[in-house]
Amino acid sequence: MAITTTDSALLRLLQLSSVALPVGGYAFSQGLENAVEQGWLQDREATHDWLLDQLNYSLARVDLPLLLRLQRAQEERDISAVQYWNDYLLACRETAELRLTDTAMGEALVRLLNQLELPQPPLQTPVFAAGFAIACDAWSISPRAACHGYAWAWLENQVAAATKLVPLGQSAAQILLGQLSEQLPAAVDAAMVLEDRDIGASLPGLALASVWHETQYSRLFRS
Repeated sequence: MAITTTDSALLRLLQLSSVALPVGGYAFSQGLENAVEQGWLQDREATHDWLLDQLNYSLARVDLPLLLRLQRAQEERDISAVQYWNDYLLACRETAELRLTDTAMGEALVRLLNQLELPQPPLQTPVFAAGFAIACDAWSISPRAACHGYAWAWLENQVAAATKLVPLGQSAAQILLGQLSEQLPAAVDAAMVLEDRDIGASLPGLALASVWHETQYSRLFRS
């Protein structure tokens, strides 16, 4: 299915998906730093598999379907539904670190949207996807395009972290980005047809890496 959006909406989506967006995503490795410490990720191929599993079994089954519901609720100005799906996403986070990633980035995005004078509902403990959905609604970004932008922002941050940690060279990182970006449309397709009752995921390896990261001897990323 083609993504249809206006030029101005596309440019706004690029702004939202940019690593330059001041929400602090670069500060979190989301378990990747400890996965490298454990020796699970030592090359591009292992990193590819680690991120592909997260894309297929976490983003496609939690973040993206909830982003769609958050955007729909915002379009309908259903504040209670926005809060419900916001809280649902938080409940899906398996560790304090993964929850902190979401709430820290969410609060930073809310502050930014306030500075950009975008109206938004008064959410309790806003997550990043909620702020992303609110901005996409305000800027007339289609739900499918929003999912691609959100997934790209996650992927680019993770590959940037892997470039420092695995480590990957710049060329290897670009190859990895290209390989995984080809999988984004299928993940979005899966998210768009997922029923409410099927939303959820559990990645034990990711959860363990996130928990162990807190007590890792030396860290580059926030925990």
